[in-house]
Parts: sequence; C-alpha cells; structure tokens
Amino acid sequence: MFAPFSLNLRGRLLQLDRPAVMGILNITPDSFYTSSRAFDTDTVAQRVEKMIAEGVDIIDVGACSTRPGAPEISSAEEMRRLESGLKILRKISSDIRVSVDTYRSEVARMAVENYGADIINDISGGEGDTEMFTTVADLHVPYILMHMRGNPATMSSMTEYDNVAAEVSAWLQRKVRELALLGVSDVIVDPGIGFAKTVEQNYYLLNCIEIIAEITGRPVLIGLSRKSMITRPLAISADDALSPTTALNLYALQHGASLIRVHDVKEAVMAVKLNEMLNGIF
Repeated sequence: MFAPFSLNLRGRLLQLDRPAVMGILNITPDSFYTSSRAFDTDTVAQRVEKMIAEGVDIIDVGACSTRPGAPEISSAEEMRRLESGLKILRKISSDIRVSVDTYRSEVARMAVENYGADIINDISGGEGDTEMFTTVADLHVPYILMHMRGNPATMSSMTEYDNVAAEVSAWLQRKVRELALLGVSDVIVDPGIGFAKTVEQNYYLLNCIEIIAEITGRPVLIGLSRKSMITRPLAISADDALSPTTALNLYALQHGASLIRVHDVKEAVMAVKLNEMLNGIF
C-alpha cells in the first residue's frame, strides 16, 4: 500500500501523495531499447517535451548504458553526453524535477552544481565509486539506492542467492544505515530488477515490494520497463513490450511501489490513476 512521502529537492519540498512516474531519457547510442535512445538535439527536445506533456513527475537522465554486457565509457565521455542533454532539458523547463542516472561521484556533482539536478540515481548503490555517499551528503540531494552485484559486464553471472528478497532487503537496509550516518535521509530504494537477477527472481521480488519497504523503511522504486523479464518469457522484442510493461507496473503499484521508472510516460500515468481507483480514490 502506498504511503505518502516527501523529498527535499535543494530547498524545495516535494510532497508525493500518490506514486510518482519517472520518465527515462537516455543520452546514449546503445541502450537496450532502441526507441529510448536520444542522441541529438531535436530527439532529446522532443522526448522531454512529450514526457512533460504526458504528466511525468521526474525525468531520469542517463548517459552511460547499463544494459547487460554494455561497454564502459570514460567519465569524461559520460559528462560530455550528460551536459549536452541537460542543457537542452533545462532550456525547455527550468523547474521540472530531474534525476541523474550515474554511479560516478564526479558526474553526480557536475550535474547537481552545474545543471540543478535534483536527485542522484545510482545503479551501484555506492559500490561503483567509494566517494558517492559522501558526495551525496555534501550535495544535500535525495539518493536512489539500487541493488546490484558486479557491473553490467559481469552481473548476469552473479545470480546465486539463498533467498533473493531477504538478501536484497538486508543489503539495502545496511546501505540506508550507512547513508543515515552521513546525514542522508532522503533515500529511495530500488531492488534492481534485471540487475544480477534471473527472470524468476525478478518476479519473486515484485511480490516482495511491501516487505522491502518495511525492512528498509524507505519508498521503493521499481524499474521493469520493457526488460527481459518480460520479453524472454513472452518471446517478444522490447518494441512489443508496452502492454505487459503497463500490466506489471500496475501490479507493482498495487503491491506498494512508490515510484515507477518507465520509457512510456502516458501509459504509466494511466496505471497510477487506475491504481488510485482500485484503492477507492476517485
């Protein structure tokens, strides 16, 4: 069940009384879903304008692909791509809420200090860069803490768990405590659907969202949009995965997700509305 929560966005209080929709903006040439790639000025601008018109709550900007097996790029290249995208985004809207998808502390600092990014979304949960937690504490921004083992090149071989929900929850709980000791209280947790998890483990985690929220004491973000947990069992491509993605997003919302990270904002906003109606909110 959704519990209202708030985030301090650089002095602006964001009060969320319903689950939030986070729209994906990939400033990359190689993200797994081809249609999500926005690598030139016009495409980035069109995607940003479309998401805003469709009711997005937060735009999540990433400049380094994290699909399984993705090659690593330098921090300089990540910053170059990210700067180009953030410049365009901020020209379109100076106040839309922005999260930056990076595991590098220097990239996070640049995005916050130079372009007013509001949130840091770290797929590595602080393990990709040992300076990330102290950087987030220094920047005073909310932090999305995701569970992953290894890195995009190795994670597919690191799926051995005795109990995936228990181990993921315990790991997130420990990291939340580490952040709290540094003064970081605005933390959102993400169980890392598709990151060092099998298809079966991903579905098991979807049934444990409320448990994860209870153990960590934090709102839970779910990002399953068009991923292989959908395409593999249904034998479809990512291009054909909108309908099942929307169905699973609604399921995640019904089971306690506070945020959903999506490629398709319009359908996600509809899922949030239907979830409210299922819960008697009209």
